[in-house]
Order: sequence, then C-alpha cells, then structure tokens
Amino acid sequence: MGEPKRPTEHSAGGVVVRGEDCVVIVPTRRAANGAKVLALPKGHVDPGETPVQAAEREVREEAGVEADFERELGAVRYWYMRGGQRIAKQVDFFLFRYRAGDVADHDDEVEEARWMPLAEAATRLSYDGERTMAARALSQISSDG
Repeated sequence: MGEPKRPTEHSAGGVVVRGEDCVVIVPTRRAANGAKVLALPKGHVDPGETPVQAAEREVREEAGVEADFERELGAVRYWYMRGGQRIAKQVDFFLFRYRAGDVADHDDEVEEARWMPLAEAATRLSYDGERTMAARALSQISSDG
C-alpha cells in the first residue's frame, strides 16, 4: 500500500498584454493576513476544458476582456492548507494578446480589474510565482521585437 493520494488542484491563468501593459485584478477574497491581493486572472480548469481554454475563460470572467492565445509561459506549483488538509496546486500560465472588451466588465469575484505596465506587474503582483510569469511575459514580448 502506497501513501494516500494527496488532493491536487489544477488551475490556469493568463498574462494578457496590450502594448507594454497587462491586465491585473484585485479579487474580493483577501490574502490570509487580510490584505488586498494584486493578481493575474486565473481559476480552476473545468472538466472537459484544456488549461488554455480555462485561462481564456477566466480572463474573460475576471478581467472582462477577450484575448488570443500566444504561448505557454510555464506553471507555478505550491501547497496550501484547507480544512486541515495539505493541497498541492498547479497553475498553468499563458501569454495572451488583448483582442476586445473592457476591464470594467469583470465578474463579482473581482473588486477591480485594470491595466498596469507589465514591468510594474513583475514587481508588484502579490505572489512570487505570478511576478515570475509577468517577468517571463515581459521578456517574451521584448524579444519578439
């Protein structure tokens, strides 16, 4: 008998760029210490959905914008506790180009969605893994020239 399988969660998110800017969100849910969070749009991959489709849907729901898939940026992996249980989480991030829509059209899970310079997002996002993804997106778009 092996160890019991630990619960895992799979989410996907997007770095949506328009010129030198990207979309960031302030979710209504606060950090563990009660602080506001500055984040990238992301959410669970639903059954039958690919990670790219999930990221595209989350960008539309949480940030109010439509965007076109460009490329994979990588995955962020971490653990968190819920109900006394340790849960492994993986979030796949993708680079998207803004196509249409207004950041004011976000859903009610989000307090605010706004455009921010990508270079600023790479230092100001609340989570280390998301800062890494913003920095990676910045280097991708600057190398595309």
